[in-house]
Amino acid sequence: MQTATKISDDMRVPSKSFWHKMPIIAFMLGVTCILYWIGAFKADPHRAMYGYLFAFICVLSIALGAMFFVIVQYLSRAGWSVVVRRIAEFAMWTMPLMLLLFLPIAFWAQDIFAWSHIEPGDILLEKKASYLNLNFFMVRAAIYFAIWLTISWWFYKTSAGQDAGNRPEDTRKLWAMSAPAVILFSMSLTFASIDWLMSLQPHWFSTIFGVYFFTGCFLAGMAFMTLILLCLQAAGILTKTVTLEHYQDLGKLMFGFTVFWAYIAFSQFMLYWYANIPEETEFYMHRLQHGWEYVSYAIPFTNFFLPFFFLMSRHAKRNKIGLATFCIWTLLAHFFDLYWIIMPNFGAHGLPEGVQPPHASISANDLVLLAGMLALLVAYVSYLIVRKNIIPIGDPKLAESLHFENA
Repeated sequence: MQTATKISDDMRVPSKSFWHKMPIIAFMLGVTCILYWIGAFKADPHRAMYGYLFAFICVLSIALGAMFFVIVQYLSRAGWSVVVRRIAEFAMWTMPLMLLLFLPIAFWAQDIFAWSHIEPGDILLEKKASYLNLNFFMVRAAIYFAIWLTISWWFYKTSAGQDAGNRPEDTRKLWAMSAPAVILFSMSLTFASIDWLMSLQPHWFSTIFGVYFFTGCFLAGMAFMTLILLCLQAAGILTKTVTLEHYQDLGKLMFGFTVFWAYIAFSQFMLYWYANIPEETEFYMHRLQHGWEYVSYAIPFTNFFLPFFFLMSRHAKRNKIGLATFCIWTLLAHFFDLYWIIMPNFGAHGLPEGVQPPHASISANDLVLLAGMLALLVAYVSYLIVRKNIIPIGDPKLAESLHFENA
Protein backbone atom coordinates (compact mmCIF):
# COMPACT_ATOMS: atom_id res chain seq x y z
CA MET A 1 0.00 0.00 0.00
CA GLN A 2 2.88 2.35 0.87
CA THR A 3 4.59 1.60 -2.45
CA ALA A 4 1.40 2.31 -4.39
CA THR A 5 1.02 5.65 -2.62
CA LYS A 6 4.59 6.64 -3.49
CA ILE A 7 4.03 5.80 -7.16
CA SER A 8 0.68 7.55 -7.45
CA ASP A 9 2.06 10.75 -5.93
CA ASP A 10 5.22 10.91 -8.02
CA MET A 11 4.44 9.26 -11.37
CA ARG A 12 3.20 12.50 -13.06
CA VAL A 13 4.01 16.19 -12.81
CA PRO A 14 1.13 18.08 -11.09
CA SER A 15 -0.96 20.18 -13.47
CA LYS A 16 -0.19 23.44 -11.63
CA SER A 17 3.57 22.88 -11.57
CA PHE A 18 5.89 25.44 -13.17
CA TRP A 19 7.33 22.56 -15.20
CA HIS A 20 4.33 22.80 -17.54
CA LYS A 21 5.59 26.22 -18.61
CA MET A 22 9.17 25.06 -18.99
CA PRO A 23 8.91 23.64 -22.55
CA ILE A 24 7.70 26.89 -24.12
CA ILE A 25 10.03 29.08 -22.03
CA ALA A 26 13.09 26.99 -22.87
CA PHE A 27 12.08 26.73 -26.52
CA MET A 28 11.70 30.51 -26.90
CA LEU A 29 15.05 31.05 -25.20
CA GLY A 30 16.68 28.56 -27.54
CA VAL A 31 15.21 30.14 -30.66
CA THR A 32 16.25 33.63 -29.49
CA CYS A 33 19.86 32.53 -28.94
CA ILE A 34 20.04 30.83 -32.33
CA LEU A 35 18.67 33.91 -34.06
CA TYR A 36 21.37 35.96 -32.31
CA TRP A 37 24.01 33.51 -33.56
CA ILE A 38 22.77 33.85 -37.15
CA GLY A 39 24.07 37.43 -37.09
CA ALA A 40 27.55 36.11 -36.31
CA PHE A 41 27.19 33.53 -39.06
CA LYS A 42 26.47 36.23 -41.64
CA ALA A 43 29.57 38.15 -40.56
CA ASP A 44 31.98 35.17 -40.57
CA PRO A 45 30.47 31.81 -41.64
CA HIS A 46 33.72 29.86 -41.23
CA ARG A 47 34.29 30.93 -37.61
CA ALA A 48 30.61 30.67 -36.76
CA MET A 49 30.43 27.06 -37.95
CA TYR A 50 33.27 26.10 -35.62
CA GLY A 51 31.19 27.52 -32.79
CA TYR A 52 28.18 25.62 -34.09
CA LEU A 53 30.11 22.34 -34.11
CA PHE A 54 31.23 22.99 -30.53
CA ALA A 55 27.69 23.69 -29.28
CA PHE A 56 26.27 20.71 -31.17
CA ILE A 57 28.83 18.26 -29.77
CA CYS A 58 28.13 19.56 -26.26
CA VAL A 59 24.39 18.81 -26.39
CA LEU A 60 24.86 15.59 -28.38
CA SER A 61 27.28 14.30 -25.74
CA ILE A 62 24.57 14.70 -23.08
CA ALA A 63 22.09 12.65 -25.10
CA LEU A 64 24.70 9.97 -25.82
CA GLY A 65 25.74 9.81 -22.16
CA ALA A 66 22.11 9.32 -21.13
CA MET A 67 21.72 6.61 -23.78
CA PHE A 68 24.65 4.66 -22.42
CA PHE A 69 23.27 4.93 -18.89
CA VAL A 70 19.95 3.45 -20.03
CA ILE A 71 21.59 0.62 -21.96
CA VAL A 72 23.96 -0.36 -19.18
CA GLN A 73 21.14 -0.43 -16.59
CA TYR A 74 19.37 -3.08 -18.64
CA LEU A 75 22.62 -4.85 -19.45
CA SER A 76 23.43 -5.20 -15.75
CA ARG A 77 19.75 -5.79 -14.84
CA ALA A 78 20.10 -3.11 -12.18
CA GLY A 79 17.29 -2.53 -9.73
CA TRP A 80 18.46 0.54 -7.81
CA SER A 81 18.22 2.88 -10.82
CA VAL A 82 14.63 2.22 -11.93
CA VAL A 83 13.15 5.38 -10.36
CA VAL A 84 15.80 7.63 -11.94
CA ARG A 85 16.09 5.86 -15.30
CA ARG A 86 13.08 7.47 -17.00
CA ILE A 87 14.75 10.91 -16.94
CA ALA A 88 17.73 9.39 -18.77
CA GLU A 89 15.31 7.84 -21.27
CA PHE A 90 13.80 11.28 -21.92
CA ALA A 91 17.27 12.77 -22.47
CA MET A 92 18.17 9.87 -24.75
CA TRP A 93 15.01 10.35 -26.82
CA THR A 94 16.13 13.86 -27.82
CA MET A 95 18.00 12.16 -30.67
CA PRO A 96 15.53 13.45 -33.33
CA LEU A 97 16.47 16.98 -32.20
CA MET A 98 20.16 16.04 -32.51
CA LEU A 99 19.60 14.90 -36.08
CA LEU A 100 17.93 18.21 -36.91
CA LEU A 101 20.78 20.17 -35.32
CA PHE A 102 23.35 18.17 -37.28
CA LEU A 103 22.00 19.28 -40.67
CA PRO A 104 23.91 22.61 -40.78
CA ILE A 105 27.15 20.72 -40.08
CA ALA A 106 26.43 18.36 -42.96
CA PHE A 107 25.64 21.29 -45.25
CA TRP A 108 28.70 23.37 -44.31
CA ALA A 109 31.13 20.48 -43.70
CA GLN A 110 33.53 21.84 -46.28
CA ASP A 111 33.95 25.03 -44.22
CA ILE A 112 34.75 23.06 -41.06
CA PHE A 113 36.94 20.12 -42.03
CA ALA A 114 40.32 20.80 -43.62
CA TRP A 115 40.48 17.34 -45.22
CA SER A 116 37.56 18.25 -47.50
CA HIS A 117 39.95 20.27 -49.68
CA ILE A 118 43.33 18.53 -49.77
CA GLU A 119 46.29 20.71 -50.66
CA PRO A 120 48.55 19.43 -53.47
CA GLY A 121 51.45 17.41 -52.13
CA ASP A 122 49.79 16.43 -48.83
CA ILE A 123 50.68 12.75 -49.10
CA LEU A 124 49.15 11.73 -45.76
CA LEU A 125 45.73 13.17 -46.55
CA GLU A 126 45.86 11.73 -50.05
CA LYS A 127 46.27 8.29 -48.48
CA LYS A 128 43.36 8.99 -46.12
CA ALA A 129 41.12 10.30 -48.91
CA SER A 130 39.28 6.99 -49.31
CA TYR A 131 37.93 7.51 -45.78
CA LEU A 132 38.06 11.27 -45.37
CA ASN A 133 35.85 12.45 -48.19
CA LEU A 134 32.53 14.27 -48.01
CA ASN A 135 30.39 11.55 -49.61
CA PHE A 136 31.58 8.81 -47.28
CA PHE A 137 31.44 11.28 -44.38
CA MET A 138 27.71 11.81 -44.99
CA VAL A 139 27.08 8.07 -45.32
CA ARG A 140 28.78 7.39 -42.01
CA ALA A 141 26.86 10.20 -40.30
CA ALA A 142 23.61 8.69 -41.57
CA ILE A 143 24.62 5.31 -40.14
CA TYR A 144 25.45 6.81 -36.74
CA PHE A 145 22.12 8.56 -36.46
CA ALA A 146 20.27 5.49 -37.72
CA ILE A 147 21.84 3.48 -34.89
CA TRP A 148 21.19 6.11 -32.22
CA LEU A 149 17.64 6.81 -33.34
CA THR A 150 16.83 3.10 -33.42
CA ILE A 151 18.32 2.42 -29.98
CA SER A 152 16.71 5.43 -28.33
CA TRP A 153 13.32 4.87 -29.98
CA TRP A 154 13.15 1.14 -29.22
CA PHE A 155 14.33 1.34 -25.61
CA TYR A 156 12.12 4.35 -24.85
CA LYS A 157 9.05 2.84 -26.54
CA THR A 158 9.48 -0.54 -24.88
CA SER A 159 10.13 0.95 -21.44
CA ALA A 160 7.10 3.25 -21.74
CA GLY A 161 5.03 0.30 -22.94
CA GLN A 162 5.57 -1.40 -19.60
CA ASP A 163 3.54 1.35 -17.94
CA ALA A 164 0.36 -0.07 -19.47
CA GLY A 165 0.45 -3.13 -17.24
CA ASN A 166 2.35 -6.18 -16.10
CA ARG A 167 4.41 -7.12 -19.18
CA PRO A 168 7.45 -9.14 -18.04
CA GLU A 169 8.18 -10.10 -21.65
CA ASP A 170 9.10 -6.47 -22.36
CA THR A 171 11.67 -6.54 -19.57
CA ARG A 172 13.23 -9.69 -20.98
CA LYS A 173 13.40 -8.05 -24.42
CA LEU A 174 15.12 -4.99 -22.95
CA TRP A 175 17.65 -7.18 -21.16
CA ALA A 176 18.32 -9.23 -24.28
CA MET A 177 18.70 -6.25 -26.63
CA SER A 178 21.02 -4.34 -24.31
CA ALA A 179 24.07 -6.45 -25.28
CA PRO A 180 23.95 -5.80 -29.06
CA ALA A 181 22.88 -2.21 -28.33
CA VAL A 182 25.98 -1.47 -26.27
CA ILE A 183 28.21 -2.85 -29.03
CA LEU A 184 26.53 -0.75 -31.72
CA PHE A 185 26.57 2.27 -29.44
CA SER A 186 30.27 2.02 -28.61
CA MET A 187 31.32 1.52 -32.23
CA SER A 188 29.15 4.33 -33.60
CA LEU A 189 30.24 6.78 -30.88
CA THR A 190 33.91 5.96 -31.48
CA PHE A 191 33.72 6.50 -35.22
CA ALA A 192 31.61 9.64 -34.79
CA SER A 193 34.25 11.12 -32.47
CA ILE A 194 36.89 10.36 -35.10
CA ASP A 195 34.85 11.95 -37.88
CA TRP A 196 33.59 15.05 -36.08
CA LEU A 197 36.42 15.81 -33.65
CA MET A 198 39.67 14.01 -34.34
CA SER A 199 39.56 14.71 -38.08
CA LEU A 200 39.55 18.45 -37.37
CA GLN A 201 43.30 17.91 -37.08
CA PRO A 202 43.52 15.39 -39.93
CA HIS A 203 47.24 14.57 -39.71
CA TRP A 204 46.90 13.53 -36.07
CA PHE A 205 45.49 10.27 -34.76
CA SER A 206 44.85 8.54 -31.45
CA THR A 207 43.71 4.99 -30.82
CA ILE A 208 41.94 5.90 -27.56
CA PHE A 209 40.32 9.16 -28.58
CA GLY A 210 36.91 7.47 -28.82
CA VAL A 211 37.19 6.27 -25.21
CA TYR A 212 38.21 9.77 -24.12
CA PHE A 213 35.14 11.27 -25.79
CA PHE A 214 32.86 8.53 -24.44
CA THR A 215 33.96 9.19 -20.87
CA GLY A 216 33.12 12.88 -21.20
CA CYS A 217 29.75 11.99 -22.71
CA PHE A 218 28.83 9.75 -19.82
CA LEU A 219 29.83 12.34 -17.23
CA ALA A 220 27.80 15.00 -19.04
CA GLY A 221 24.77 12.71 -19.34
CA MET A 222 24.93 11.78 -15.66
CA ALA A 223 25.33 15.38 -14.55
CA PHE A 224 22.41 16.53 -16.70
CA MET A 225 20.13 13.73 -15.49
CA THR A 226 21.01 14.35 -11.84
CA LEU A 227 20.38 18.08 -12.23
CA ILE A 228 16.93 17.43 -13.71
CA LEU A 229 16.11 15.11 -10.80
CA LEU A 230 17.24 17.71 -8.28
CA CYS A 231 15.20 20.43 -10.01
CA LEU A 232 12.11 18.22 -10.02
CA GLN A 233 12.51 17.54 -6.31
CA ALA A 234 12.98 21.25 -5.63
CA ALA A 235 9.55 21.70 -7.24
CA GLY A 236 8.04 19.08 -4.92
CA ILE A 237 8.11 16.22 -7.49
CA LEU A 238 9.67 12.77 -6.96
CA THR A 239 10.12 13.58 -3.28
CA LYS A 240 8.81 10.18 -2.15
CA THR A 241 10.56 7.97 -4.67
CA VAL A 242 14.05 9.38 -5.33
CA THR A 243 16.11 9.42 -2.14
CA LEU A 244 19.60 10.32 -1.00
CA GLU A 245 20.49 6.66 -1.57
CA HIS A 246 19.92 7.11 -5.30
CA TYR A 247 21.87 10.36 -5.38
CA GLN A 248 24.76 8.67 -3.62
CA ASP A 249 24.95 6.01 -6.32
CA LEU A 250 24.70 8.60 -9.08
CA GLY A 251 27.58 10.40 -7.37
CA LYS A 252 29.56 7.17 -7.20
CA LEU A 253 29.22 6.69 -10.94
CA MET A 254 30.34 10.26 -11.63
CA PHE A 255 33.26 9.84 -9.23
CA GLY A 256 34.34 6.61 -10.93
CA PHE A 257 34.15 8.06 -14.42
CA THR A 258 36.02 11.19 -13.32
CA VAL A 259 38.92 8.92 -12.39
CA PHE A 260 38.50 6.96 -15.63
CA TRP A 261 38.58 10.21 -17.67
CA ALA A 262 41.86 11.18 -15.98
CA TYR A 263 43.32 7.74 -16.65
CA ILE A 264 42.51 7.91 -20.37
CA ALA A 265 43.62 11.54 -20.71
CA PHE A 266 46.94 10.89 -18.97
CA SER A 267 47.53 7.64 -20.87
CA GLN A 268 47.13 9.41 -24.20
CA PHE A 269 49.40 12.29 -23.22
CA MET A 270 52.09 10.20 -21.51
CA LEU A 271 52.53 7.75 -24.40
CA TYR A 272 52.82 10.54 -26.97
CA TRP A 273 55.22 12.52 -24.77
CA TYR A 274 57.41 9.46 -24.21
CA ALA A 275 57.54 8.41 -27.89
CA ASN A 276 57.97 12.02 -29.10
CA ILE A 277 56.87 11.22 -32.68
CA PRO A 278 55.96 14.42 -34.58
CA GLU A 279 52.68 13.19 -36.08
CA GLU A 280 51.55 12.11 -32.60
CA THR A 281 52.72 15.09 -30.54
CA GLU A 282 51.17 17.53 -33.04
CA PHE A 283 47.90 17.60 -31.11
CA TYR A 284 49.50 18.69 -27.83
CA MET A 285 52.12 21.00 -29.35
CA HIS A 286 49.31 22.82 -31.09
CA ARG A 287 47.63 23.33 -27.69
CA LEU A 288 50.77 24.44 -25.87
CA GLN A 289 51.13 27.75 -27.69
CA HIS A 290 49.15 30.82 -28.78
CA GLY A 291 47.43 31.08 -25.41
CA TRP A 292 46.02 27.55 -25.46
CA GLU A 293 48.72 26.41 -23.04
CA TYR A 294 46.82 28.07 -20.18
CA VAL A 295 43.72 26.08 -21.07
CA SER A 296 45.81 22.90 -21.28
CA TYR A 297 47.25 23.51 -17.80
CA ALA A 298 43.81 24.25 -16.35
CA ILE A 299 41.99 21.16 -17.66
CA PRO A 300 43.55 18.62 -15.22
CA PHE A 301 42.31 20.78 -12.33
CA THR A 302 38.85 21.57 -13.69
CA ASN A 303 38.13 18.05 -14.94
CA PHE A 304 39.91 15.86 -12.42
CA PHE A 305 41.51 17.22 -9.24
CA LEU A 306 38.65 19.41 -8.02
CA PRO A 307 35.86 16.88 -8.87
CA PHE A 308 37.93 14.01 -7.46
CA PHE A 309 38.46 15.55 -4.03
CA PHE A 310 34.89 16.87 -3.88
CA LEU A 311 33.16 13.58 -4.71
CA MET A 312 35.46 11.49 -2.55
CA SER A 313 33.26 12.36 0.40
CA ARG A 314 30.10 10.34 1.04
CA HIS A 315 28.51 13.43 2.53
CA ALA A 316 29.08 15.42 -0.68
CA LYS A 317 27.20 12.84 -2.72
CA ARG A 318 24.23 13.00 -0.33
CA ASN A 319 24.09 16.79 -0.07
CA LYS A 320 21.66 18.05 -2.70
CA ILE A 321 23.05 21.57 -2.96
CA GLY A 322 26.61 20.29 -3.14
CA LEU A 323 25.71 17.63 -5.68
CA ALA A 324 23.84 20.16 -7.84
CA THR A 325 26.86 22.47 -7.74
CA PHE A 326 29.11 19.61 -8.76
CA CYS A 327 26.81 18.63 -11.65
CA ILE A 328 26.91 22.18 -13.00
CA TRP A 329 30.70 22.17 -12.60
CA THR A 330 30.96 18.83 -14.42
CA LEU A 331 28.94 20.10 -17.37
CA LEU A 332 30.98 23.30 -17.60
CA ALA A 333 34.25 21.36 -17.32
CA HIS A 334 33.11 19.00 -20.07
CA PHE A 335 32.21 21.93 -22.34
CA PHE A 336 35.58 23.52 -21.51
CA ASP A 337 37.31 20.31 -22.58
CA LEU A 338 35.38 20.16 -25.86
CA TYR A 339 36.24 23.80 -26.56
CA TRP A 340 39.90 22.89 -26.07
CA ILE A 341 39.56 19.99 -28.51
CA ILE A 342 37.70 21.90 -31.23
CA MET A 343 38.65 25.57 -31.25
CA PRO A 344 42.47 25.41 -31.61
CA ASN A 345 41.85 23.92 -35.05
CA PHE A 346 40.16 27.06 -36.32
CA GLY A 347 42.49 28.90 -38.65
CA ALA A 348 45.30 26.39 -38.12
CA HIS A 349 45.09 24.75 -41.54
CA GLY A 350 45.76 26.22 -44.95
CA LEU A 351 47.48 29.37 -43.64
CA PRO A 352 50.30 30.95 -45.69
CA GLU A 353 53.80 30.08 -44.51
CA GLY A 354 54.85 32.19 -41.54
CA VAL A 355 51.28 33.21 -40.61
CA GLN A 356 50.37 32.17 -37.08
CA PRO A 357 46.92 30.79 -36.16
CA PRO A 358 44.72 33.00 -33.95
CA HIS A 359 45.35 33.09 -30.21
CA ALA A 360 43.08 31.39 -27.72
CA SER A 361 39.87 33.27 -27.02
CA ILE A 362 36.29 32.57 -26.05
CA SER A 363 33.64 34.06 -28.32
CA ALA A 364 30.39 35.32 -26.83
CA ASN A 365 28.65 34.00 -29.93
CA ASP A 366 29.82 30.47 -29.10
CA LEU A 367 28.46 30.73 -25.56
CA VAL A 368 25.14 32.18 -26.71
CA LEU A 369 24.70 29.38 -29.23
CA LEU A 370 25.59 26.77 -26.61
CA ALA A 371 23.00 28.28 -24.28
CA GLY A 372 20.44 28.15 -27.10
CA MET A 373 21.05 24.49 -27.89
CA LEU A 374 20.97 23.57 -24.21
CA ALA A 375 17.66 25.42 -23.93
CA LEU A 376 16.25 23.39 -26.83
CA LEU A 377 17.45 20.21 -25.12
CA VAL A 378 15.75 21.25 -21.87
CA ALA A 379 12.58 22.17 -23.78
CA TYR A 380 12.44 18.70 -25.37
CA VAL A 381 13.12 16.87 -22.10
CA SER A 382 10.65 18.97 -20.09
CA TYR A 383 7.99 18.43 -22.78
CA LEU A 384 8.33 14.68 -22.21
CA ILE A 385 8.45 15.10 -18.44
CA VAL A 386 5.09 16.88 -18.22
CA ARG A 387 3.32 14.52 -20.65
CA LYS A 388 4.65 11.09 -19.70
CA ASN A 389 5.08 9.03 -16.56
CA ILE A 390 8.35 10.04 -14.96
CA ILE A 391 8.60 6.69 -13.16
CA PRO A 392 8.60 3.32 -15.00
CA ILE A 393 5.58 2.00 -13.08
CA GLY A 394 5.54 -1.29 -14.98
CA ASP A 395 9.16 -2.26 -14.34
CA PRO A 396 9.34 -5.47 -12.26
CA LYS A 397 12.29 -4.09 -10.27
CA LEU A 398 10.46 -0.92 -9.22
CA ALA A 399 9.86 -2.11 -5.64
CA GLU A 400 13.56 -2.89 -5.28
CA SER A 401 14.41 0.62 -6.42
CA LEU A 402 11.88 2.26 -4.09
CA HIS A 403 13.39 0.49 -1.08
CA PHE A 404 17.02 0.77 -2.16
CA GLU A 405 19.61 1.52 0.50
CA ASN A 406 23.39 1.73 0.23
CA ALA A 407 25.29 -0.84 2.24
